Amino acid sequence: MTTTLLPKPGFLRSAVGGLPRPFWALWSGTLVNRLGSMVMPFTGVYLTQARGLPVAAAGVVMAVFGAGSLISQLLAGVLTDRIGRRATLGGGMLATAGALLALGYSTSLPAITAAMFVLGLVVDAYRPASSALVADLVSPAERPRAFGLLFWAINLGYALGMTAGGWLAGTGFLWLFWIDALTSVVFAILVWRAVPETRPTTREQAGGGFGVVLRDRVMLGFTLVVLGNAVVYAQTFTVLPIAMTESVGLSTGQFGLAMALNGVLIVIVQPLVSGRLGRLDPSRTLAAGLAVMGAGMALTAFVTSTGWLAATIAVWTAGEIITAGISGTIVATLAPAHLRGRYAGLFGFAWSVAMVVAPLLGSALLGLGPRALWFAIGAVGVASAAGMLALGPAIRRRRATG
Repeated sequence: MTTTLLPKPGFLRSAVGGLPRPFWALWSGTLVNRLGSMVMPFTGVYLTQARGLPVAAAGVVMAVFGAGSLISQLLAGVLTDRIGRRATLGGGMLATAGALLALGYSTSLPAITAAMFVLGLVVDAYRPASSALVADLVSPAERPRAFGLLFWAINLGYALGMTAGGWLAGTGFLWLFWIDALTSVVFAILVWRAVPETRPTTREQAGGGFGVVLRDRVMLGFTLVVLGNAVVYAQTFTVLPIAMTESVGLSTGQFGLAMALNGVLIVIVQPLVSGRLGRLDPSRTLAAGLAVMGAGMALTAFVTSTGWLAATIAVWTAGEIITAGISGTIVATLAPAHLRGRYAGLFGFAWSVAMVVAPLLGSALLGLGPRALWFAIGAVGVASAAGMLALGPAIRRRRATG
């Protein structure tokens, strides 16, 4: 495939240059979509305030959304390999727009529940297709940087979208649904018009399907590492706010101020280091990042003030920056070209499982005390790092022969 490169002078060239134009269309669509991702952070508020649902009923509706998301990644992975990357991503975005508007205009509990299930099924269906596109379009040497830039776009868009969403929610929740739906459509159009279909037309080896993925012991081991990483990370937006406000006594304003550091560091630092980190061994780099995240979580056990919370956030954010783009690179290394969607789907499934497991585990550990919680979560991070190091030789062999 012949692509035109975007030349950039000096630092900008080293940071963002040398990647094909179709990747930048994918990147732009991702940024636009994340800028409009305003509904999910305010879903609980919408269900209880705008629709008047009791907290228990809202919890059930959110659980239905989680059930849809568990299916989503595996189904989207299959579709990515069977019908194509563009069709899966574009179709998922258009379905997301429809589900958002259906939810925004639903008033009865059955209709709201049905819309939330469909939204859970389709809202992140683009992820396996996006990962497969990056693996198809970008050379192995540049993949860490490409995946890192997507990570940066997601965080930048989400931070700005959250700010705007908080203001718009006060003027009327329907604005959130319409903006989110429109940006989903824009993402679909950008990819459909500017990104070529990259799905292999012939299989490179006999056999296929999830059976191949599930027989890949290295990928299964890596999926467990990813699950551990996701469980650690999910504490930052599930149990951490509760622990800091109830156990430490910080106000929501103090907690929000400290958490803002996470987004600021990612937006400023991550593009500066992505290229250098991409030149290092992916397995060792990911292990280092996981260990740093685990250490940051363990240090949270000693937080007594906003300043100390900010310090621990800086530590685990450093780990998050180190790991950005590396996991996607490893999945691309392990996956045969015709199964990249399914491999990415299994990777996404681990994150979906963690979104269910993490709050249950974290809240149970918090009941035993803050130190029990944060030392245990830190141990999960270190164990994940150790597992990554153990998988390193097998991943390097796969990389050398791939």
